[in-house]
Amino acid sequence: MSRTIGIISGNRRSGYLQGIDKQRPLAAVPFGGRYRLLDFALSSMVNSGLRTVGIITPSNYRPILDELGSGKEWQLDRKSGGLFILPGVNWGLAVWDKVFLLKDIAKNFEYLENDLSEYVLLCGCNQIFNIDFNEAIAFHEQNHADVTLIYKAIKKEEWQTLKGTILKMSPEGRVGGSMTGEEATGAYMELPFFIDMVVINRTLLMEVIQGYVAVEDADLLEAIFENKGMLSIFGFPFRGYFARIESINDFFKSNMDLLNYDVRNELFWGVNRVHTKSRDNPPTHYSDNALIRNSLVASGCNIQGALENCIVSRNVQVAGDTHIKNSIIMRRCNIGKNVILENVILDNYVVIHEGTILKGQGNTPVVINKRAVI
Repeated sequence: MSRTIGIISGNRRSGYLQGIDKQRPLAAVPFGGRYRLLDFALSSMVNSGLRTVGIITPSNYRPILDELGSGKEWQLDRKSGGLFILPGVNWGLAVWDKVFLLKDIAKNFEYLENDLSEYVLLCGCNQIFNIDFNEAIAFHEQNHADVTLIYKAIKKEEWQTLKGTILKMSPEGRVGGSMTGEEATGAYMELPFFIDMVVINRTLLMEVIQGYVAVEDADLLEAIFENKGMLSIFGFPFRGYFARIESINDFFKSNMDLLNYDVRNELFWGVNRVHTKSRDNPPTHYSDNALIRNSLVASGCNIQGALENCIVSRNVQVAGDTHIKNSIIMRRCNIGKNVILENVILDNYVVIHEGTILKGQGNTPVVINKRAVI
């Protein structure tokens, strides 16, 4: 797919992650014990043959650079093409209904202008999936489309808990805009939910940017729908696992989904792997008294207590007689003896002293922010 270049919209923040995204961009939020959210979009692009990918970053881009480095883990440390860090305009303007701000793309117009690729693949930064984009590109070409919007069919009751756009589609797969809430709750059994992935002809994207450069906070999807009468717009279905992180409940649930074998198998053990920064840690040490049930534990940890239904990141210390259940423990946390944690999220470098008890609910986990001491 060398005729396609990628853009990941990473200049975003949620505001609903209870501090987890306060000191880092949404794209750099840790996930699954060893990944960051942007790893999934970037890995799918690279696995699909893209050799030029630009990531639009906010001003606090250090965590993104820390994760990506030169792009070596994604084979993007190249002389031709490679990884491009693209500065965004104003951090936080991109929210759930304005993912691809034209201001951000316009600021990096040369990235599009200097490349001769036919297509641009744009993707959001806060989604969990593993997709072969070659199928969407082939669909785009076969239909001679100007724009292809990738969607996932969801049940009506699912949409009530999601933030996003429902596409208005014909039986032939053409997209005629977005549905209103009243239309979306009508007779449809399933709804085509747009999952922030767009294939667009490169020259068309450049024309859209030039036409909307003076429009305040214009979004690519809005511009496409405003010109739907002149464009050939199609929808392409994605049928695999998909999760979007917009709230702390989304974050907690999608992490817990990884404890499901089928989800884990689809995301990580297929032909196309999810790449991430390599860290040379020793294997995790489990004491004779450690008890582990249905948990994912990264390398470099020292586990002496009990874990059940947990996601544990690298270099975590869990002392003896400690019981942790249904929790997410991020990097370099230190948890003392006789601690009980249930439905808890610990950000990096948290210290939990001996005898502490923290219990949340499945839909309202307790969140302890980075470097806190409890």
